[in-house]
Amino acid sequence: MTVLIVFLALLLLICLNVPIAVALAISAVLGLLMTEGVNSLVTVALDMYDGSTKFSLIAIPMFVLAGAIMNAGGITDRLINFIAAIMGFVRGGLAMVNIGVSLFFAEISGSAVADVAAIGSIMIPQMKRRGYSGPLAASVTSSSASLAIIIPPSIPMIVYAVSANTSVEQLFVAGLIPGLLGAAGLMGVAYAFAVRYNLPVEQAFNIKEVKRTFIEALPTFALPVIILGGIFGGYVTATEAAGLAVLAAFLIGLWYREINLKRLRATMLDGGMQTAVVMLLVAASVLMGGFLTRAQLPQELAQQLLSVTDNKYLILLILNFFFLVVGFFLHSVAAIILVIPIVIPLIQQVGIDPVHFGLIVTLNLAIGQQTPPVASVLITACSIAKSSIWEVSKVNVYFVAVLLTVLIICTYVPVVPMFLVELFYR
Repeated sequence: MTVLIVFLALLLLICLNVPIAVALAISAVLGLLMTEGVNSLVTVALDMYDGSTKFSLIAIPMFVLAGAIMNAGGITDRLINFIAAIMGFVRGGLAMVNIGVSLFFAEISGSAVADVAAIGSIMIPQMKRRGYSGPLAASVTSSSASLAIIIPPSIPMIVYAVSANTSVEQLFVAGLIPGLLGAAGLMGVAYAFAVRYNLPVEQAFNIKEVKRTFIEALPTFALPVIILGGIFGGYVTATEAAGLAVLAAFLIGLWYREINLKRLRATMLDGGMQTAVVMLLVAASVLMGGFLTRAQLPQELAQQLLSVTDNKYLILLILNFFFLVVGFFLHSVAAIILVIPIVIPLIQQVGIDPVHFGLIVTLNLAIGQQTPPVASVLITACSIAKSSIWEVSKVNVYFVAVLLTVLIICTYVPVVPMFLVELFYR
């Protein structure tokens, strides 16, 4: 009964537009008061502080800052030029460039919203000038940004790893192959639209132009080498790689001599606010997690579901559907913080690898970023493209179908996400 009252209080507060982190903390405090009395609140502040100062979480502001420096230092522009030289000869090549740059940018920032805001502000106006409809330009930008959060680094993956007490590095490695597979699928859909609407070829393939843009962008490629090479090689942790990425992005920006301090300040402020929201959510989740653990809700959920079936693939199907529905209404970090502590005991009992499950959760919530009413990434893209969210959704459904296909493959063909994890770590 107490658990029901706490969740009803949480739902009421969210409906009243109380920030989710605040609603979580208030509901958890209410639960603790009802079950253990006033004395249980003595350590609330300390528990919240400890929960939000875990070493792995330091990677979040570092990756966001690296992305901000990239965008303000001329790095993004050179990357666009290089990918355009490689792919511009394909019909609808500008859409391909958009997808490729989104994957690279999100690989540094770890944030789909930061990706779509930074890349969309550059690419969407260009695409519209070249004959792409606003809905198509927004759909390409939005879907590729959400897909990119499963490619290392990824803020939702970091939060999941902390919530599930599993390896951030292994999660990053697991996302690489599915991310590239999904990118190929998005490019296929973009090409089909380009052929259907006779969208332009940007430029003929010119090896001299490829070489020129490659040389200009060469320092930029140090960033994925530092992040992926350091993590894959076991030289650095994800948090250390984030710090090195910031340093490398700053040095590359100085090399190009194009750091725009006004732009950098604005993006750093946005990144700081985004990080503060995540950290407050994490801190509040510690209280809710403690209450749920004492109420033994996770164990009861596991027992009830196992009484229906103990087939892990059927359980994964149920959880996939559940997370897709949750993604309609909650941002990815909030969904992870709310749900993961509840379902982890079930995952452990049926023998599902927590790294494999983490990738499945991240993919589900990436799809949630494309589905109204919340759809934070889609809404950002629509705002930049000045297009109706419903008009964009009619086009975006084809790109979302690619994300769903990748989700199904990763769920039921675990060798796809887990191959590199097994190769490097097990």
